[in-house]
Amino acid sequence: MPSDKLSEGAIAERIARIGDQFAINGEFLYGEELCNGHINTTYRACYRTEDGSVERYILQRINDYVFKDPVMVMKNVEKVTRHISWKVLRRRKNAAGQTLTLYPARGGRSYILLPEEGGMWRCYNNIEGTHTYDVVENTRQAYQAGFAFGSFQDLISDMNPEDLRESIPDFHNTPKRYEALQASVQADVMGRVANCTAELALLNEWAPMLSRLVDMQRSGELPTRITHNDTKINNVMLDEDTDSAVCVIDLDTVMPGLSLYDFGDMVRTATCTASEDEEDLSKVTMQMPFFESLAEGYLDAAHGFLTQNEVDQLAFSGWLITTEIGIRFLTDYLDGDKYFRVEKPEHNLIRARNQFALARSIHAALPRMERYIRKLLKSYKRK
Repeated sequence: MPSDKLSEGAIAERIARIGDQFAINGEFLYGEELCNGHINTTYRACYRTEDGSVERYILQRINDYVFKDPVMVMKNVEKVTRHISWKVLRRRKNAAGQTLTLYPARGGRSYILLPEEGGMWRCYNNIEGTHTYDVVENTRQAYQAGFAFGSFQDLISDMNPEDLRESIPDFHNTPKRYEALQASVQADVMGRVANCTAELALLNEWAPMLSRLVDMQRSGELPTRITHNDTKINNVMLDEDTDSAVCVIDLDTVMPGLSLYDFGDMVRTATCTASEDEEDLSKVTMQMPFFESLAEGYLDAAHGFLTQNEVDQLAFSGWLITTEIGIRFLTDYLDGDKYFRVEKPEHNLIRARNQFALARSIHAALPRMERYIRKLLKSYKRK
């Protein structure tokens, strides 16, 4: 039953029922729904243990409409969290609060299927003393976002990508995204192509660059790695006292890919102060100080394992992923707004124009961005 149709008391009862399926120690006190995500249903449950202390846990239902094979998603998550826990323990001797921990369900698995409660559920530790931001507001936050995801990639850089499967096949295959757009243009099922001729002309001009990273991966110039694929700052837990990065969350899209996909999406989401819905395109620009802090944080954590080819494409990846997201918005607009939630008839077209404006700004700044990355690399070599 959807939680938005339940009373507060009924939600608490539901949380207690679900929590009872996991290896949680203590007496259930209360629960609350966390509504800051758009895909999974998430609750926080509070329990009192035998010694009188209070422990909190995260209960989450995997959206099987988005993730067609939730068991495979959980296997990916299990492998990554186990590996990170092992690495953190070896480095710091204490993994508490530094990584997500999956609690076993009845039967011993890290998940349980509850058809009467909407599907597959899992239980994580609640990382205490942390908070998140929805948008990057200053250069310090940009640095922490870069450092968090760079550290995440560093921790799993020695994992074999073949041990994980793609939870969403071809998620960042930009040429295939462009092919899908062209198919939507040909079909024009909503009669909307005439509204976006300028955007289509721009993409036709940019088309030769869209396959660069895929081509380099196929030729072996870029290594396949395990990547996060949703590198927004609200997926970084920050210490409440110091505002320093503690842990990366939301691991459902961890799968084989390119490190550049993660960095490129950070550039897209962390360097522009305007929202994706901003219609005044004069406000949609890449902020160079934010990029510098983001790149510094990322390379402080990741420079030790990245290849030279990966480093050389960091700035370009920001342009590519921003363009790709614009392509996805435009495709959904032409298809009738089936994928992204919209609030008005041309919402996806507005988003597409917004992303293409940001991509133009990034493209114009590429020489400065590349110079700054080279400057950072020199500083690491001197250390």
